[in-house]
Amino acid sequence: MIEFLDALADPDIPFLRYALVAGVLASIAFGIIGAYVVARRISYIAGAISHCVLGGIGAGLYLQTVVGLEWCRPMYGAVAASLLAALVIGMVSLYAREREDTVIGALWAIGMAVGLLFLAKTPGYVDPMSYLFGNILLISRHDLWLVAALDALVVGLAVCFHNKFVAVCFDEEFTELRGVRVKCYYLLLLCLTALTVVLLVRVVGIVMVIALLTLPAAVAGQFSRRLWQMMALGVLFCMAFIASGLCYSYTHDLPTGPTIIIIAGAVYLAVAVGSLFFRPKVS
Repeated sequence: MIEFLDALADPDIPFLRYALVAGVLASIAFGIIGAYVVARRISYIAGAISHCVLGGIGAGLYLQTVVGLEWCRPMYGAVAASLLAALVIGMVSLYAREREDTVIGALWAIGMAVGLLFLAKTPGYVDPMSYLFGNILLISRHDLWLVAALDALVVGLAVCFHNKFVAVCFDEEFTELRGVRVKCYYLLLLCLTALTVVLLVRVVGIVMVIALLTLPAAVAGQFSRRLWQMMALGVLFCMAFIASGLCYSYTHDLPTGPTIIIIAGAVYLAVAVGSLFFRPKVS
């Protein structure tokens, strides 16, 4: 712990401070959107979106390196690919329910395949492992500003449309009968999930996105009775998981993303098992 704090204060190790700030900022979006995802039970959709992100990352690197579009950073491609995947999956789930699982599975695989092809055709060695399993320590100052902007956008929209999202998550049919445009708000929720997935990819990678999107919210759900309480606790738990994962991985020379997930998973299992033994008895 002391070694980690000394490293944070070291001016020659800025990447560690960038990683911690990015993790804390992104935890706000993770906790809020994660609560919606768990309540609406759309974690499988978030998984498909996350795997499509690799296609956008690969396209961004290809356009930047081969085509010469210097402004086209991989994160921009990730945002575009995630939003496109969210809209496609959302439209399919709304208008072609009998084929929803097939389309989601197809997009899941196609997104990964397209990304790997673009990475293979990009000159120089591009290691896909950093994108698949994440490396929060590679976040730059520019990425930090992008994370902050996406975080502000996600949180702002979630706050503005909170009541609509709650209605869509818990009673979609009644909400539609009240005249609320349920389909539009559902697509907006998927788009917010897509943006949150992009933030997650920088922290824990594509493969482990679902874990950090759902585990903090699931742990928070054990201690809360209302959705806003679940969100608030989810944000705090996510911050704690990322900070402790950074600390432990740095002091023990371990990959940061998997360490964060292991800590989050261990806490979730402990809370889930504990709830079985300490659940109040109904008399």
